[in-house]
Amino acid sequence: MSVTICQSMGFVVSALGIGGIIASTCMDQWSTQDLYNNPVTAVFNYQGLWRTCVRESSGFTECRGYFTILGLPAMFQAVRALMIVGIVLGILGLLVCIFALKCIRIGNMEDTAKANMTLTSGIMFIVAGLCAITGVSVFANMLVTNFWMSTANMYQGMYQNVQNRYTFGSALFVGWVAGGLALVGGIMMCLACRGLIPEESRYKAVSYNASGRNISYRTGPYKVASGYEPETKTKKGAGYEEAARSEDGRRSYPSKYDYV
Repeated sequence: MSVTICQSMGFVVSALGIGGIIASTCMDQWSTQDLYNNPVTAVFNYQGLWRTCVRESSGFTECRGYFTILGLPAMFQAVRALMIVGIVLGILGLLVCIFALKCIRIGNMEDTAKANMTLTSGIMFIVAGLCAITGVSVFANMLVTNFWMSTANMYQGMYQNVQNRYTFGSALFVGWVAGGLALVGGIMMCLACRGLIPEESRYKAVSYNASGRNISYRTGPYKVASGYEPETKTKKGAGYEEAARSEDGRRSYPSKYDYV
C-alpha cells in the first residue's frame, strides 16, 4: 500500500512540476522593468523568452516577438533549449509513468516491467527538473549581471534617462518551484521502484542448510565401454556362477555335474 501511495504521489507532484515548467516557459514576465527610481511611469516594459511587451498606463498592451535567432545572445538561446528539453522529457516521463502505475493493469504486464518503467520515468522527471532549474538560474544570472552594469552606468551619469534596468519576473519563481516539484516527484518515483521489484528477483542465489548428517561420497575410477566388448554381469549367490558365452555367440548353461 505504501508503494502505491508513494508512486501515486510522485506522479501527481511530477505532473504539477511539468505543468509549471510549461507555464513558466510560455509566460512573458521573465524580466520586468525596475521601477525603484521611477515609480510613476506611463510605460512598463517586460520581456519573456519568446517576445517583449510594453504596457501603457491606459491599459493597452502591445507585444512583439523576437523575429531573429542569430541576433539573440548565446546564453538566451541556451535557456530556451534547456526549457524545451525539460518539457519534452517531462511529457515523455508522464506518458511512461501512466502505464507504470501499480493501480493500472494493462494485459499481462509483470511487476518487473512496471518497476523498470517507474525508474525510467523517475529519471526523466529528475533530468527535466534539473534542466528547468538550470535554465531559470542562468537567466537570473544574466539579469543580475545586466542590473549591476546598468546601475554602475547610472551612477556615473551615463544613459540616465534612456537605459532601463530589469529585475526578476514572476516566471522565474514559477520555474524554480516547478523544477523543484519535478525533481522531488522523480525522487519519489525512484524510491517507489524498489518496492515494485518482486521478492524472488532481488536475490541471485539462495543457500540451503542440510538438516541431516554430512554424507561424503567417494568416486572411483571407471572404465568406459567401447561398445565392442562383451558385457559381463556378476551375481553373487551360493553355488552359482555366471553363464559364459560360447565362441559362436550362444549362451551355455551349467550342467548338474558342475555343482558336485
